Amino acid sequence: MYLLYDCILLLAALVLIPCYYFRGVKYRSFRQGIKERLGFFAPGRLDCLAGKRVFWIHAVSVGETRAALPLVKALKREYPQTALVISNVTETGHEIASQVAEADCCLFFPYDFSPVVRRVLRRIHPALIVIVETEIWPNFIRLAHESGIPVVLANGRISDRSYPRYQWIKMFIRPILQQFSRFCMQTAEDARRLRMLGAPAAKVRISGNVKFDLDIPLPDDDDADRLRKHFHLPGGEMVWVAGSTHAGEEEAVADVYQQLMDEGTALRLVLVPRHPERCPEVGKMLAGRGISFVRRRQLTAGDRLAPGVVLLVDTVGELQQLYAVADLVFVGGSLVPVGGHNVLEASAVRRPVIFGPHMHNFREISQLLLAAGGGIMVAGAVELSAAVKQLLDSEEKRQLMGHAGYELIDKNRGATAFTLEMIRDVLAGGNPT
Repeated sequence: MYLLYDCILLLAALVLIPCYYFRGVKYRSFRQGIKERLGFFAPGRLDCLAGKRVFWIHAVSVGETRAALPLVKALKREYPQTALVISNVTETGHEIASQVAEADCCLFFPYDFSPVVRRVLRRIHPALIVIVETEIWPNFIRLAHESGIPVVLANGRISDRSYPRYQWIKMFIRPILQQFSRFCMQTAEDARRLRMLGAPAAKVRISGNVKFDLDIPLPDDDDADRLRKHFHLPGGEMVWVAGSTHAGEEEAVADVYQQLMDEGTALRLVLVPRHPERCPEVGKMLAGRGISFVRRRQLTAGDRLAPGVVLLVDTVGELQQLYAVADLVFVGGSLVPVGGHNVLEASAVRRPVIFGPHMHNFREISQLLLAAGGGIMVAGAVELSAAVKQLLDSEEKRQLMGHAGYELIDKNRGATAFTLEMIRDVLAGGNPT
């Protein structure tokens, strides 16, 4: 089975590697990660790991990396002498991970080809591997298991979209799941689905969702003023942050914003596409609608945004700070069938949240937020316009929603502590019961 898998990967590499290389003509970061993905590290790249026990945390992209932050911080507090490695598949995830102070080393995840994985495991030699959410890489898990390295799945979930696909290849996945040491699943339904796919029931636990364990300080008035100046946002106007948006959503947001501006509303739109490399096409869309904008990277000290100018954010890692200066937030990936993004990041700074109906990747969280009164779900541009107007017109409504979302987070904390306890047990050689 694994030989066949390796043969398929080898054939795929003949296409993927040239694609990565030529894509790197436009996006340099793609080309920079090719060698690491193939298990070749620059001289001195791994020196920070020498002589230390290593924990390896794998988070595929931006969302998983942000979700892993509470656990990364908890591991560093619990095991301060241990070196923490964070790996990612995507460039944006890698950029976010590189900003994590507790990480000793941030790498691109190796291509799941047996010789590559063996080389990387030999070089890093981790004492523990933690995979965030559901990244099932057959060779990586198999070879870690054969090397005696415990593998823990943290914040695990089996989405509505992926479950039928996994069922098709259940016979292939079952032996892989047997090689995990523990599974910490977000919900009872996630745990049930994993057991149905062949995970040993004794290894499956319900931990809750680590996304509720966000450690984000609430900004006071001084913090808010400082952040507004940092982002060149003038005082005296409302700020609407549309974060993690995708194609099809920016158009809806821009139309609502243009309508509000035509009505004389003093409002500042901050538009943050999920993938910064899309900013040129988003900029063309804004220009085509006659909406003035400035790219975040173009701002220099002393610049001040003129009224009506949209701030188009083409940087990575600033979204949480932007939420902190917002009066209201729209979270993207939800008006189009992407599956949604983390609405709790806005609730953590007491901001009212608007999102669309496509929240299947955050179904439980979105339902809890709606039930608590911390969010508004809209079906499209018309409802988005109504929701934005409703919040702009009522400071009391904004405050009540922000407080409700924050209280929801506070009541559901604890998944990180539970996962850390499972990791302690695994490291101590405990057997699941």
